[in-house]
Order: sequence, then C-alpha cells, then structure tokens
Amino acid sequence: MAVNQPGNPSELPIEDQAQQQTGQQQIRLRVDERELTTSYANAFRANGTAEEVMLDFGLNLVGQPAQGGQPEILFKVNNRVVMNYYSAKRLAITLSQIIRRHEEQFGELEMDVNKRRKS
Repeated sequence: MAVNQPGNPSELPIEDQAQQQTGQQQIRLRVDERELTTSYANAFRANGTAEEVMLDFGLNLVGQPAQGGQPEILFKVNNRVVMNYYSAKRLAITLSQIIRRHEEQFGELEMDVNKRRKS
C-alpha cells in the first residue's frame, strides 16, 4: 500500500495537482461529449518520438492456424491517440491512481495469467 507523500504529485488531491500544473486555485472544466464514441480495447501498443507519445488501442484476436501452421494473434488497431509527454505523464499518473484505488477495494490485479488460472 502506498503512503501519501506530500512531494509526490500522484498522491496529491486533484485540486492541488491542478494548482501545481497551472498556478491557479480554481479551474472550471467543461466537457463536450456530443461527439463521443466508445470502443473497447484489450491490447495497446505505445511508441514515441522526441515530441509525442503515440498509443494504439485495439483487439488481440486469436487466429486459427492453418494445418500444421503456427498459432497466430492478430492485433487489430482501432484507435490511435497522439499526445505530448506532459499529457502522457498526467495520463500515467491518473491511471496509476485509478488502479491503486481498484486494488485497495478488490485486491491486487495479478498480471501473470497462469497464476490467475484455477486448476
């Protein structure tokens, strides 16, 4: 379990994070969801340049091997998100907080599929 450390930005309340990032006490955020689309991804691919981070989201699809052939997984990319490194860092911090809260409530997410299997 993580211990709150005032110097660690990911442990600060969202209001304090906003003040650190903008130097302002209050920010009004309006969200326009009129053109929102939703998609599901069970896989992603990340790449970066000196200026930007690129995240591809999609589905891992298990293909049936041809007779005698190797099994194959097709990564079908549905969405690409390109962002600057500052936004990418804020995303990483936010995802870390969400996962930490989930694990505190429901238990650790085991990444090793073999350890999750029931005999």
